[in-house]
Amino acid sequence: MQNFVVAVGAEGWFHLFDLTGANTSKADSSSQHESLTSEDQRPLFTQHIPANTKVILISDIDGDGRCELVVGYTDRVVRAFRWEEPSDSSDLGSGQLVLLKKWLLEGQVDSLSVNPGPEGLPELMVSQPGCGYAILLCSWTQQDSTSSGDEAPATPGSEGPSRDVVLHLTTGRIHNKNVSTHLIGSISKGSKEESSRCGLFALCTLDGTLKLMDSSEQLLWSVQVDHQLFALQKLDVTRDGREEVVACAWDGQTYIIDHNRTVVRFQFDENVNAFCAGQYTCKEGRNSPCLVYVSFSHKIYIYWKVELERMESTNLLRVLDEKPHFSDQLRLLGVNVKDPAAVRALVADLLYKDAPPHTSTH
Repeated sequence: MQNFVVAVGAEGWFHLFDLTGANTSKADSSSQHESLTSEDQRPLFTQHIPANTKVILISDIDGDGRCELVVGYTDRVVRAFRWEEPSDSSDLGSGQLVLLKKWLLEGQVDSLSVNPGPEGLPELMVSQPGCGYAILLCSWTQQDSTSSGDEAPATPGSEGPSRDVVLHLTTGRIHNKNVSTHLIGSISKGSKEESSRCGLFALCTLDGTLKLMDSSEQLLWSVQVDHQLFALQKLDVTRDGREEVVACAWDGQTYIIDHNRTVVRFQFDENVNAFCAGQYTCKEGRNSPCLVYVSFSHKIYIYWKVELERMESTNLLRVLDEKPHFSDQLRLLGVNVKDPAAVRALVADLLYKDAPPHTSTH
């Protein structure tokens, strides 16, 4: 398996880095902080695409099994590219990005994501101001895929928004219809079969609105907080296969919310410039849930192995009930398992009651 990193600058330069060899040579390094040399960081391929890049996404957006590059721009435009290379060449550097389609949105683009639609097919989603989003239809033709210019219009002869843009405005009270919005899709429900049908996605706004929805537009929950949310991620912190929604505010307040709207909060100590969450390998040679913060003081903070036994609140008796031998021990002590008051009294005596003097233990 090869490791590639894609970097696209605001000026429009696309760089492809092959880090496969670099990772292999550094695997046995004694220093975990050793950085790559300038030779290791030389791009394998470079191409100029339209400038003013704002956000990028690499994903299979049309269900053909191949990943496309989707780029959102500051002028409310989204473009999709596919990597094409000559059939008679095995050299990766001989390929190039080919424009598939260009969409024009009504509002600013802050997030791009892919989410399974009601029929299980991938849908390309883009956030829109005011807690809205749009579905971009991947209806390119053979003529679209062979275009090489960057100004192939989504709707020929039209200066307005593309007809292949389906705008959705979520229900509920929106304080500011122009407030910036972020979204994240393909949130795991716990099994591949469930997650591939009618996928879950989340939205957040700068004025503190958080929503979890499915692709049939059903609202599962909505939360209003008093912090300015600017980043939205997904992460399985309970190791049950279901991904929680993770939202971060400028002041470091971080919210982790499960599918049942149970909320856990974490306060990062500095103002946050950038934030992401995911499964990363920091120690022990395996991936673990991580929260990554970039501060305004030019530092990157990684909180690794962010794991919770459960999200919902509980108590000691519920935890003990889940233990396989708890009932057997109660019977040995002569306590009725079906008498909650007796069980609570026993636990209270063990925890809080002073033991009588000269009590022997058997």
